[in-house]
Amino acid sequence: MLNVETFITDTKPTGGKIRQSNEDFYVEEVPLQLPSGKGQNTWIQIQKNGRTTLDVVLDMAKAMHLSRKRTGFAGMKDRSAITRQWLCISNITPEELPDFNEILHNVEILDIKANEKKLRMGQLKGNKFKINIRNTNNPSEDVEIAQEVLESLKQTGVPNYYGYQRFGEVRSTTHLVGKCLVEGDVKKAVDTYIGNPNPEEHDIHYEARKLYDEGKLQDAYDLMPKSMRYEKSMIKQLTDSQRKHGNLTEKDYIRAIESLPKPLKRMFVNAYESYLFNKIVNERTKVGINKYLPGDIIIDSEEHWIHDIDEDTIQDDIDNFKVNPTAPLIGSKVPFAEGIQGEIEQKVVDDENITKEDFKCPKTPKLGSHGIRRSVRFKIDDTHVEKLDDGIRVEFFIPRGCYATSVLREIIKHNV
Repeated sequence: MLNVETFITDTKPTGGKIRQSNEDFYVEEVPLQLPSGKGQNTWIQIQKNGRTTLDVVLDMAKAMHLSRKRTGFAGMKDRSAITRQWLCISNITPEELPDFNEILHNVEILDIKANEKKLRMGQLKGNKFKINIRNTNNPSEDVEIAQEVLESLKQTGVPNYYGYQRFGEVRSTTHLVGKCLVEGDVKKAVDTYIGNPNPEEHDIHYEARKLYDEGKLQDAYDLMPKSMRYEKSMIKQLTDSQRKHGNLTEKDYIRAIESLPKPLKRMFVNAYESYLFNKIVNERTKVGINKYLPGDIIIDSEEHWIHDIDEDTIQDDIDNFKVNPTAPLIGSKVPFAEGIQGEIEQKVVDDENITKEDFKCPKTPKLGSHGIRRSVRFKIDDTHVEKLDDGIRVEFFIPRGCYATSVLREIIKHNV
C-alpha cells in the first residue's frame, strides 16, 4: 500500500503471498437491494475473471451500439480476481439483450432481472471476500495468528487505507497523473499516463510507452494492444490534433484527457487525494484510530457529521462503532481538524508543496475536487479462517469503499 508503514496489531507475521492466481482472490458485492423483476431497466449479475468492471461495461455498450452512459455499476472491481457483481443497462428489457455469454470474454452471466431504478455508483452495502494466502510461514500456526489479528481488528477497526487498486497494481501512476492535474501541468499528466514505462510491465506495453516518450505517437499507437484502449484513445486524440494544426498545444492535451470515460478521468485526482489520505492515516495510527482526540471531526455510521460532541460519551460511541474519527480526502473546500491531527493534515499538504485551492484544477475544472472527510477506520464482520495445504484462507465482510488489503497486511505484516 502506498504511503503506509505502520501496523496496529503486534502479532508475528504469517508471511505469504496473495493473488498467486485470480482464483485466490474472490470478491462478491452485497447490494443495498436486489432487482424486483419489474421496470424499464435491466440488471445483469456477472462473475468475471481477469477483467476490470469498466472493461466489461464498455464491451457491453459496444456490442449493443449504446452509449456507455446507459450502463451502470455500484463498484469498480479490479482485474486480478474472481469478482461477482450486478451491472445495469438503462431503458432496455431483458428480452432485448444479446447473449452476453457468447460476446463477453472471461465473463459468466449469472442472472438477468428488470428493475424500476438504475444501478448507480456506491449503491451497495459492502463486499464479501474469500482470499487464499499462499506460502505462509507455518499454516497450522498461521490460522491462529490470523484469527487473533481479526479479533483485534474487530475491536479497534481496520485502518481505512486505499489499496494498490486505487493507484494501479503493476504500474502505480494514477495518483501521479492526478498530482500533475492538481499542479496544472496537463501535458505532464498525459505523458505520465501514456508513457512512463515500468520494467515490470508486459514487453509490448513497455515498448509502446517507450515509443510515446520518444515522440513516436503513431508508432506507439500501432504497437499498443487492445488492452491499452485508454492510452490509444488519448493518442488518437493527439494525432488527430497534430494533423489538423501541427504542433500540439495545452488545449490538445486537455482534449486527450477529456476523451477518457468519465469514471476513469475522475479517478486521477481522486487517486492523488487517496495517496495523501493514506499518509495522514498512517500518522494517525500512531496516536490511535479508535480514540477520540480533542479537535476531531467525527462522522456517524451514515457518514453524517456530528456537530455537537458529548465528550462524556464520545469514546463509548467510538468503541461501539456508532461514530468514527475522520481524516481528509484533501480538496478545495474540505476543512482540517484541530489539535495534533490537524497538524498532521496540514503538514502533509505543506510537504507536497500544494494548497487546498489547487484542487480546483482550473485547467481541467471538471476533474477538480472539493474534498470530503472520510473515516480513518472501518468495521470488519463475518470473519473466518481455515488452513490450506500451503497457507491459509481468510473470509470477511467489509463496507463499500474499503480495501481487503488493509486487513491482509495486518496478517501478513508487509504491504500488499
